[in-house]
Amino acid sequence: MQEMQNHSRSVKDGSVIAVNVRKAALYIGVLLLVVLLDQITKLLIVNNFELGESKPLIEGVFHFTYILNDGAAFGMLSDHRWVFIVLSSVAVVGIGTYLVIRSQKIGTLWGVSMSMIVGGGVGNMIDRLWNGETFGDGAVIDFLDFCAFPNLWSWIFNVADAAVCIGAGLIVLAVIVDEIKEARRKKAERFAIADSNAAEDESDD
Repeated sequence: MQEMQNHSRSVKDGSVIAVNVRKAALYIGVLLLVVLLDQITKLLIVNNFELGESKPLIEGVFHFTYILNDGAAFGMLSDHRWVFIVLSSVAVVGIGTYLVIRSQKIGTLWGVSMSMIVGGGVGNMIDRLWNGETFGDGAVIDFLDFCAFPNLWSWIFNVADAAVCIGAGLIVLAVIVDEIKEARRKKAERFAIADSNAAEDESDD
């Protein structure tokens, strides 16, 4: 009997480890994919565009426009480069550490969203650290230019920025999904308690 219990526990532990390995591989894969796509697209822009050059993919709607951004996402607060380097580093390390430590307990949607945010942060961090004449004096390469509504949207961004925004959106979705699951769980518990009380009443009769 003890041997069967030990075997069952061993199989369960092995299944948990396998699931954790798959989840970790998924998160690392998403992170690396974001970084690779970001850096490859930036390299293509640098090699095929002059700084400031713009070429339409859809005339008047979406252009590739090569600019350098000294600040945060979408060119905001460009006079504070080192502030964003420090904050981005802290955010990347913090989220990455949380992802590693909590990978067993967080949901897949949470893990993917945080991986996208970390990947986007790493992609832009590479530019800030090495895309300049001296280390840490670099500027982020931006080139995605939605120009259909210039009065509403005037920012030029890149794949890393898009990944961070999509990741943040997925976190909101993950929160909503978790709230729905929790509401359903509580509802199921209430029904279970009600059924149990009804069964006790019947047995007393």
